[in-house]
Amino acid sequence: MTAYWVLASIGVLLALLIHGRVSPAVLFTSWAVALVLLGVTEQQELLSSFSNSALITLVVLMLVSLALERSPLLDRLSDALLKGRESMASLRLMGVTAFMSAFLNNTAVVGSLLGVISRQRYIPASRLLIPLSYASILGGITTLVGTSTNLVVNSFVINAGLPPLGMFQFTLVGLPVAIICIFGLMFSARLLPKNRVLDQEVAQSYFLEAQVTAGSSLIGNSIEDNQLRNLDGLFLLEIVRHDRLLSPVTPEEVLEEGDVLVFTGEVEKVQTLQRFSGLQLFGTQVDRLLASNLVEVVISHESELPNRTLREVDFRTLFNAGVVGIRRGKRRLTGQLGQIPLRVGDSLLLAVGPDFKEQRNIDRNFHVMSGSLQRPKLAPKQSLLAFAGFGAVIGLSALNLVPLLNGLLILLALLLVTKVLTVSELRRRFPFELWLIIGSALTVAKALESSGGAQLVADAVRSVCDGYGVYGAFIGVFFITLILTEVVTNNAAAALVFPIGLSTATAFGADPMPFIMAVAFGASACFIIPFGYQTHLMVYSPGRYRMLDYLKAGLPVSILYSASVLTLVPMVFPF
Repeated sequence: MTAYWVLASIGVLLALLIHGRVSPAVLFTSWAVALVLLGVTEQQELLSSFSNSALITLVVLMLVSLALERSPLLDRLSDALLKGRESMASLRLMGVTAFMSAFLNNTAVVGSLLGVISRQRYIPASRLLIPLSYASILGGITTLVGTSTNLVVNSFVINAGLPPLGMFQFTLVGLPVAIICIFGLMFSARLLPKNRVLDQEVAQSYFLEAQVTAGSSLIGNSIEDNQLRNLDGLFLLEIVRHDRLLSPVTPEEVLEEGDVLVFTGEVEKVQTLQRFSGLQLFGTQVDRLLASNLVEVVISHESELPNRTLREVDFRTLFNAGVVGIRRGKRRLTGQLGQIPLRVGDSLLLAVGPDFKEQRNIDRNFHVMSGSLQRPKLAPKQSLLAFAGFGAVIGLSALNLVPLLNGLLILLALLLVTKVLTVSELRRRFPFELWLIIGSALTVAKALESSGGAQLVADAVRSVCDGYGVYGAFIGVFFITLILTEVVTNNAAAALVFPIGLSTATAFGADPMPFIMAVAFGASACFIIPFGYQTHLMVYSPGRYRMLDYLKAGLPVSILYSASVLTLVPMVFPF
């Protein structure tokens, strides 16, 4: 009976993950704690899950990647990559992205190129950003460290008492699959739109300006006293005073004659300002000044902003910036900006204060699209140290001379001693949510297995595939994982299906490795829906994409990917 209750709870967990209102970290942690409190699994299992060596390896790898993502290498490559014919530029971009993503964090690679591609004028960014995101996935499947999903699967493998996966154990399948899909993507990318972004686009249709005229009753009174703080649909963003920009505007700011008040929000509600005497409306004469103070950012998957509104987080105080506009894909959101729940991948147009770039929470919450406000890059010697050290760690691990975790810990210590990284930066960027998700997911997976729930599903898979044998069951496990990774997240899909795949292999008396690979490659097969993978969301708004664009470009890639994996895995890892 316990097995059925556990399966029912997993069904509820899956439904909540698909719904998306509650973060995966909260859901998995709650489920893990509940399973321990109900006696389904032991407290020691919960504690050991969070100290799993593969999970610690993933965390340390992401911390080391903080140094690698600040290398100027990709910036220097980008100009050469994007010149020439579009087809060759796209192929070069995807090739370099896939190679880098085989060893570096996917989001770091995409984040490094995102702003560069968006600002260049050789090729419309919308023709390159989805291929960039897909190539990062395809490169990631070729090595153990290429994607967090492979390391997550490795943590389940170790937790199950099986030998850990090798650095290049994925390569014999992953490399051919990546090559086939990249060439397929060259053709499907032709279906993407050519959304050219005009230089003046961000400066138009967002602002409403009004000047304080001589004799106005507003002069000499503060913003608060003039009741300019809580207007219907409008928000006072900045004040232009004698060619100086006051931003952000405090409630205590006293108005002077000639001040230009810059409002944002529902600018069509101009009648809201008509009740203020001595306030003269005019066009867009201060656009040039405003443009020098505008920064476009994309909300990161590590951000604390998703599912919260600007008002809830007190955005202005938190970042010393005001939100001028919000864009989600191709659509500019309108209405009360402060009441719109934000999402990962939303593009925000900010009017920033003078110390915006000094805010320590910027790099965790945003991918900054404005070149002048990019994070400081590493010096050439620092960049060489970081990449040489990382290359040595990967090489020594591949040769089984130094365990990967040991090598990464030594490299992390070296980066701290040489001040390439700082303790405060590690504290700010520690992947706490990912650690919670995976540690809790290991506990949930253990409960699913120990309760007999995984065996029940495995028996069901076996009965359905009875006429097709072990290969049919292998296909079933792969497609269950693929479907889940499209509708939830890649790591959640791997966590939910791994114990089922392992139990299915046992039920057929087969080697578990093909089923482990089915889960690993299936969990990375997110090409159709943008919400299942963080890099897809990163490029969603900068590319001005619609959902249909992912379907048009991704469906052919998904078909090629699935056919290649289902053909190659049994050849490389026999049943």
